[in-house]
Amino acid sequence: MKNVTDSFLSLSYWPSAGSFGFNTDILSTNLINLSVVLGVLIFFGKGVLSDLLDNRKQRILKTIRNSEELREGAVEQLEKARARLRKVEMEADQFRVNGYSEIEREKLNLINSINQTLEQLENYKNETIHFEQQRAINQVRQRVFQQALQGALGTLNSCLNNELHLRTISANIGIFRAMKEITD
Repeated sequence: MKNVTDSFLSLSYWPSAGSFGFNTDILSTNLINLSVVLGVLIFFGKGVLSDLLDNRKQRILKTIRNSEELREGAVEQLEKARARLRKVEMEADQFRVNGYSEIEREKLNLINSINQTLEQLENYKNETIHFEQQRAINQVRQRVFQQALQGALGTLNSCLNNELHLRTISANIGIFRAMKEITD
């Protein structure tokens, strides 16, 4: 340390006549050179370094602002997505409720339709049974009538002789003549 102080003190002893010489003291020479270089760097490099630092600071601030804007945009999109999700969930719940009520309504409609169809089939069955009963009754009546007619014809043929036959024809002819006179 003493050498460093001595080198500064020895600066005042330099001759000012313009002579130029070599200083062989390495420590004092390096300190002077270093202080000159630092002084020049500080004087001339202060603006450049300041500009570089300002530019770097601006880029960092810009990056931070962009990040903040992106974060805000992401938060906004997240809120929109959450709102849309809530809306979709509400619509899904509404569709579910509507779907259940629609299913119940369709079930009731189907039950009513089936009941109506069953009633119509019951009516058709009753009408068919009634029709078949009437047809059977008519067939029985026709058979009974045919059998009665055959029995009556058989009785008439066995009891009817020529004289009775002629008297019946004459009586019928008389009835027709009476009717003709009345209409004329």
